[in-house]
Amino acid sequence: MASDAVTLIKNDHRVMERLFEQMKSRKADRAALLKECVARLSAHSWAEEERVYTAIVKADPPEQGQVYHGVEEHHEAEQLMHKLEEIDPKSAEFESVLDDFIEAVTHHVEEEETKILPALSESVDAERLVELGAAFEERRLAVLTEHGFRDGPPGEGAGTSADLSKDELYEQAKEADVPGRSKMTKEELAEAVRKAS
Repeated sequence: MASDAVTLIKNDHRVMERLFEQMKSRKADRAALLKECVARLSAHSWAEEERVYTAIVKADPPEQGQVYHGVEEHHEAEQLMHKLEEIDPKSAEFESVLDDFIEAVTHHVEEEETKILPALSESVDAERLVELGAAFEERRLAVLTEHGFRDGPPGEGAGTSADLSKDELYEQAKEADVPGRSKMTKEELAEAVRKAS
């Protein structure tokens, strides 16, 4: 079902917000939720920058500064996210950095939904918004797959590579040219595919 870029981006924002709530409340699941967060935020940011932001700059050049500011905010959030990956999820430091990360993403979402996305809606017609939505979604899903995830409800584990069969994981490992894949267990294949992506 096709949808326009603005709707798809906003829907993805809501998914991330639900995932943040789960990261705050489901402390025992934080490691898995963080992996999902990395995959979803990477997929969202790359799809947005590669498929939507470039279209905004082309259609409305005066918005270039606001778009570049959005890219900078993506990078700031990604740095905090990678810092989280290096911290013990049970530590007080994790809690503090998680708060900073959520605040950075929330700020970006607010700015994007009040400035960047309205500029996009005003600068292109409805047909072009649908085309951009399809391009955004195609790229977002491709990056999720590269991270070993499939799209699904946030935080339920249903979207992770753990859902894939050993044969499906083996095929992904083969495509990534993972050495020693024929002797790996399903769990080892899942981890190798995640690292290769």
